[in-house]
Amino acid sequence: MNETPAIRVTLVEDDAEIRGTLAVLLDESEGFRCVGSHADCESAIASLERESPDVILLDIVLPGMSGIEGVPEIRRRHPSADIIMWTVHPDDSYVYDALTAVASGYLLKDADTTRILDAIREVRRGGAPMSRAIARRVVESFRPAKETPLSPRETDVLQLLCQGRSYNDAARALFISEETVHFHIKKIYRKLEVHSKAAAVARALKDKLV
Repeated sequence: MNETPAIRVTLVEDDAEIRGTLAVLLDESEGFRCVGSHADCESAIASLERESPDVILLDIVLPGMSGIEGVPEIRRRHPSADIIMWTVHPDDSYVYDALTAVASGYLLKDADTTRILDAIREVRRGGAPMSRAIARRVVESFRPAKETPLSPRETDVLQLLCQGRSYNDAARALFISEETVHFHIKKIYRKLEVHSKAAAVARALKDKLV
């Protein structure tokens, strides 16, 4: 029986101590491998082809190019990677900017080691991990619009995605099958004219659909 390959992670964090601690955490945790460690976005982008990461843990505030500015270039060069924004800023504008940049998740730097590893696993399963403080701000800060193209069930599904829930979590919360969640997701994408989960969440936040 073949073993499940380790999740390959690239770190982009300008604080050397934090970066080193994360690298050790990944390499000493079963199922993970740190394949790159960078203090700036430019060097990380230049190393993408060689490192070929599955997940990039990307700080927002960096010397030179910011994490949010770097996302489009990372997507262009290595579209298969999932990007988790990693920052000290629990600010709504940063959340919105990160989501519109098509990041896959958003973690605050006060997340414990278990949460960091869980978030990396979750994003590889198709989830959109988000720190609780961020999810709470998103839910509390945006009220439903008076008009929405979505059905009540589609709105329920989209709201769970905005909370960082995976498709499997959404299915359990709504007492429906994961296949039905995927069906609703396709309809949401079509109605909102988007092509990814992160873009759907960003549109929901911008237009106050949930």
